[in-house]
This record gives sequence, C-alpha cells and structure tokens, in this order.
Amino acid sequence: MPVLHSLLDAFTHPRTTDPASPSLTMPRRLSVPVGYGDFGLRPVELDDADEWNAVRWGNKEWLAPWESGDPLGGSPLTFNEWVASLRRNETAGSSAVFVMEFQTAIVGQISLGAICYGAMRTATVGYWVDKDHVGHGFAPLAVALLADWAFFDPSGPRLHRIEIDVLPSNQRSLRVAQKLGMNQEGIKRGYMFIGGQWRDHLSFSLLANECQEGVLKEFLEKNRDTPRIT
Repeated sequence: MPVLHSLLDAFTHPRTTDPASPSLTMPRRLSVPVGYGDFGLRPVELDDADEWNAVRWGNKEWLAPWESGDPLGGSPLTFNEWVASLRRNETAGSSAVFVMEFQTAIVGQISLGAICYGAMRTATVGYWVDKDHVGHGFAPLAVALLADWAFFDPSGPRLHRIEIDVLPSNQRSLRVAQKLGMNQEGIKRGYMFIGGQWRDHLSFSLLANECQEGVLKEFLEKNRDTPRIT
C-alpha cells in the first residue's frame, strides 16, 4: 500500500481563505540533519514538469486506491497552470506544496492546505511517496520537516495545529501518524470523495505546544531506528 492518505496534489482547489491572511515566504529547502541522508523538501517549480509528471503518473496505479477526485467532474489543470496556482496560493497564504527530494530526485510530495488563521491557526497535511522509495522513512521525515516550518519558522504560517486525515484501510499512513505521536481524534464521516464515493477518514492532530523541542527532533529521538538514508 502506498504512503498516501488522500491525494491532495496537483488538481484540487484550495478553500477560500481570510483575505487578511499573510503571504507565505517559501523556504528554498527544508533538510534533515546530517547523518540522515540527502533528503529534504523544496517548493515545486516549473522546471520540475518532466520529472514530476514521470514520477506522479508512473505511480498512477500505486496511488489509485487513495486518490481523491471532484464529484462534480471539474477539469484538471496543466502542470504550468497548477504551478501558477501554487504561487497564487502562497501569496494568499492558503496553502504550500513541496516535493520530497532525495539526492536531487523527486520521490514524493507533501502539502499544507486549507490553512486557517485568526483564532484557529490550523491546516491539513497531505502527502504521497513514490512506490520505489517506500520504506525509507521519507513520509514521517517530510511531515516532521513541514510541521516545524509551519509551527515555528518565521517564514511559515505560525500555526497552532495541523491534522492528517487517513482512510482507515491505509496502514502505511496510519503508521506515519503514530510514529509522529499524533493524537487520534476520531472519524470524520464522508470526509473526502475517493474512488467514486464519499469516504470516512480517521483524523489525527498535532499541536505546536506539544512539541516545543521541535517535531523533527522529537521524532528522531523517539524513533532511533529511523533509517539513515544514504
């Protein structure tokens, strides 16, 4: 089973956001500590078109059981249109999308979407990992890197809470949330349209004040068997 709880990637539309929400300053790269390999996150760029398409659509069947869709049958975007929408969303402060990169190769994607500010300061995380790179611990490392940026980095949205919503049958993604020590909150009924039907999801949350030492640092300390990827 792929590491994907719901395909919040190229062709979904962001929710309407607070017009007063701040513009996001996207980091050039978010990297794991020395000793854990050349793995990191960086924003999606126009120059990624060929590689991103090869990886994403090369995993079409692998990701199909978890792929979300538009029940109203909206038209998909081209890659260039999608990247333009990412830049608009960053300016609006509504979402941020990164590729997972290992030794300069794209091995997956992670997104921070549905960002809310004001009294809530919350967002939802979605991700997928290339089938040929499952088992290296990329997904929890990516979530930890993203969470630290979202919670604590001055360039990030300075959130209070993030959540991951997982199909109950997606064992790999359930283990990601568990490895990160996220709190299971219960079932969201009919949460997302997947495989032609509205599917229930298990909801997991993490609060900034639960990881004052940093999400990545605490994750690595609690999971000392995390592979050193080289």
